Amino acid sequence: MLYQLYETQRALMSPFAEFASASAKLYSHPLSPFTHTPLAQRVSAGLDLMHRLAKEYEKPEFGIRGVDVDGVEVAVQELVPITKPFCRLLRFKRYTDNLQVLAKMKEQPTVLVIAPLSGHHSTLLRDTVKQLLKDHKVFITDWTDARMVPLEAGPFHLDDYIAYVQEFIRHVGPDVHVISVCQPTVPVLAAISLMASNGEITPRSMTMMGGPIDARRSPTAVNNLAMNRSHSWFENNVIYRVPTNFPGAGRAVYPGFLQHTGFVAMNPDRHLSSHYDYFLDLVRGDDDSAESHRQFYDEYNAVLDMPAEYYLDTIKTVFQDFALVNGTWEVDGQLVRPQDIQGTALLTVEGELDDISGAGQTRAAHELCSGIPTAHQYHYDAIGAGHYGIFSGRRWREKVYPVVRDFILKYNHAAERPAHADGSKVRKPRSKSKTTA
Repeated sequence: MLYQLYETQRALMSPFAEFASASAKLYSHPLSPFTHTPLAQRVSAGLDLMHRLAKEYEKPEFGIRGVDVDGVEVAVQELVPITKPFCRLLRFKRYTDNLQVLAKMKEQPTVLVIAPLSGHHSTLLRDTVKQLLKDHKVFITDWTDARMVPLEAGPFHLDDYIAYVQEFIRHVGPDVHVISVCQPTVPVLAAISLMASNGEITPRSMTMMGGPIDARRSPTAVNNLAMNRSHSWFENNVIYRVPTNFPGAGRAVYPGFLQHTGFVAMNPDRHLSSHYDYFLDLVRGDDDSAESHRQFYDEYNAVLDMPAEYYLDTIKTVFQDFALVNGTWEVDGQLVRPQDIQGTALLTVEGELDDISGAGQTRAAHELCSGIPTAHQYHYDAIGAGHYGIFSGRRWREKVYPVVRDFILKYNHAAERPAHADGSKVRKPRSKSKTTA
């Protein structure tokens, strides 16, 4: 019932949000007589803020049309090589007529970024992708809002997430380097572990950033909520059915609006201050700062519904049973054994000020992946970085990215790949493309 009430409120607020937007322009447009009335700027700023607080936020676009590669602007096009009911695999294909740059791009590593399915859209990793494109061929998972998936598509469990990851890895090929950000570190480690246990060729490297591999270490407020509430509490208090005005009507989900409420509740003072600063920026006419605020909150306020089965599985497996670190996790009857991974290098990244995945939670992957030689295991602490700072913003671009880039490059050649148990290596396949990378 809560979901239906929220949708009713949203429908009622929509006209007022649009009215506030139109009125704000009436008091700010240079040709409007209202612009010259006393306090016009403050009235316009207040109405604009009201519009942004009341409006509905749609899924943003990646909007990456080009990227700089060695000083040359290279065109970028989004392709969709695989479409699944709950996810699309996106490829950012680069094009150029510069033969020297093209030759270099063909030799660059291929990266598969596994984006979180934890409330926000994969476009939250826009800065991650844009930076990676300078030195890599990039694929990313683009998870679908569960309210847009018809009931006929069936449920989506954590095991299905793992199966998706494995399918994407196989599609991209054995020379892929996998990067998982936040939530997917656990299922990605499980996916690669199962591939190793089954004798499949695993990725050249895996980079795990700010994820709850072992949520018992330095537990955060997010961890404590998941650990201190019973599984039935989550099932009874945060799971609702999608209303009839969406394609996924009737599907059980953890609604995006509830997740967004939780995000804001973690730092209410920071968000209140940010909105007040936005109001002052509009009054002062500081368009650059105001636009920066809009871009951030256009992304931050755009949320998606998670399938209930997947969400509840994650709560139980990762935050209550600690099945991965306890060695008790089974996927389709097969035990998840990270110690079976041998031919994949490992890099973990943590943010010093991360308030979502605490210190040591991601680093725990090294103890689990005992089959990887110590010489091929690395860890990096991003000093001064919070959770978002390890994959977006200045610290990502200037501090974290160079570490990730150099790590991937080191293991992009067959001679540098960690050996499998039998000592075998994997040859790098020749590229078939002649005009793109």
